[in-house]
Amino acid sequence: MATTPYFVLSPSAVLSIIGLIHGPDRTSPNPAEDWHDAVVDVVIPALNEQANVVLALESLRRQTKQPRHIILVDDGSRDRTIEYARSFADEHGMPLTVIRRDHPIGKTPTIKRQSREYDADVEFILDGDTYLDSDDYIARTVEELYQGVGIASACGVILPTREKDRRRRINEPAIAGLLRSHPEIDLHQPQGSAWHRLNRTLTVLYRQQLYTFLQRFVYVGQMKFFGSITNPVGCAVAYRRSYIKDLFDTYEPVLGDDLTNSEDIFIGFALMNEGYRNIQLQDVTAHSMEPELRNLPRQIYMWSSSFLQSCYYFDGLLGSPFRLLRRMRRRYRETHDPAIRDVIARRKIREAYRQPFGVAHTQREGRPAGWVPFMAAFEKIAFPTALLVMIILQLWEPLIVTLIAEMLISVGILTGLSKGRRLKALFQGILMTPIRYASLLYDLVTIGRFATDLWITGNRKWRK
Repeated sequence: MATTPYFVLSPSAVLSIIGLIHGPDRTSPNPAEDWHDAVVDVVIPALNEQANVVLALESLRRQTKQPRHIILVDDGSRDRTIEYARSFADEHGMPLTVIRRDHPIGKTPTIKRQSREYDADVEFILDGDTYLDSDDYIARTVEELYQGVGIASACGVILPTREKDRRRRINEPAIAGLLRSHPEIDLHQPQGSAWHRLNRTLTVLYRQQLYTFLQRFVYVGQMKFFGSITNPVGCAVAYRRSYIKDLFDTYEPVLGDDLTNSEDIFIGFALMNEGYRNIQLQDVTAHSMEPELRNLPRQIYMWSSSFLQSCYYFDGLLGSPFRLLRRMRRRYRETHDPAIRDVIARRKIREAYRQPFGVAHTQREGRPAGWVPFMAAFEKIAFPTALLVMIILQLWEPLIVTLIAEMLISVGILTGLSKGRRLKALFQGILMTPIRYASLLYDLVTIGRFATDLWITGNRKWRK
C-alpha cells in the first residue's frame, strides 16, 4: 500500500484515469500451463496471533483449491498461537506443519526459506492476522497467475477487519465447534479502555476509505493501463515460487535479509525490474487486522520509507518515463518490420502486456509500468513539501482553497465508489479528512529520515 496518493486529484490518480479511458490490452492470453495442475503451498507468518490464526486456517479449509501443505512459521510468539492452530488443524484434518522460532527474525526470512525448502509451483503467503473472505481466493489468484509467464504475483482486494466481521467468522460452524470442544480457547480481542476502542473504530473507518479509493480506483486504472501494480498487498498474495527463489538468490548476497522496511514492496519492485507483473483481482477479497490509529505513524513510516528505499535500489525502473522514446522506437520497429511482424504472428503462446524480461532491458529502455512509481515518488515528496511551504509562508488563503477543493473531489469520488453505502461514505470521508492530511504531513518525517540515511549516516540496514 506504499503508493497511496494522499491527494485524490494527484498524478497517480490522473494516471489511473487515463488507464481507465485507455482500456486493457486486448490480447487474448493463451497460457502454456494449466493452472489446475499448479501445486500450492500456503505459508502463514505469525507472531502472537492466537486471536486470529484460527480464522486464517478456517478460511483456508473452505478454499475451493486446497493447498498441498500449510506451513505455520511462528516467529517467536509468547502466546498460544501454535496450540490454537494445531487444535483446529487436528480437528479438521488439515496438513499443518509448524516451524517454531525462539525469537523473532522477521517475515523476509520466512518467505525466502520456504521458497527454497519447498518445491511448490505457487507460494501463497497468508499473514496470521488475515483471513480469506472469498472461498475461491486461492483458485482465482492462481488462475490469473497462470495467464502468462510474465505474471509473478497475484492478490485480491484487502479490507480492514471490523469487529462484526470477526464475530461473523467466529460464529462459523467449524470455529464454533472448536470452541465447544476446547472451551479454554479464547478468540476474542481484548476490548481495552474506551480510548482503545475509539482508536480501533477510527482505524477501520480511515482504512475503509483509503483502501476503497486505492484498490477500487487507483489500482484498477493501473491494471488496465499497464497490466500491473507496483507491488502486491503482501498479507494475502500468491507468488510464483521459482521467481521468488531467484529473487532472493540474486539479492541475498548483496543485501542479506535487509531488503527494505516492508518486504512486499521491495519484492514488487524487484519483480517489476525483471519485467514481471504484479496483478490485483477485484472479484476476491480478504480481511486483515489493522493497527490502532495511535500506531498509524509507525505504519506510514514503514510503507513510505520502504517505497523510497525501493526507488533508490531500482532507479532504472524509476527512470522509465525518461526512456519513453527508446520504447516507442522499438515498438515502431516491431510494427513496421515484416520479419518481426511475422515472428509475432506465428507465436503459439500469447500473453497480454508481453515485454522482454531482464534487468538489462529495464536499464536500457525502462518499463511502461515505471510511470507508476515515478508519479508516486513525485507526489510523495512534492505534495507535503508544498503544504509545508504554504504554512511557513503563511499563505493561508491558497492553502484553505486547496484543502477544501481537494476534500470535495476526494469525498465525491469515494462516495461514487461506495455502492450501497454512499451516504455513510460521504460522512466518513469528511470525518477522515483531517487524518489523511495529518498522514500527508507526517511523510515529511519519513522523507527527512530517508535523506539522513542516504546522505548523512550512510545507513542501509533497512529491514522490517
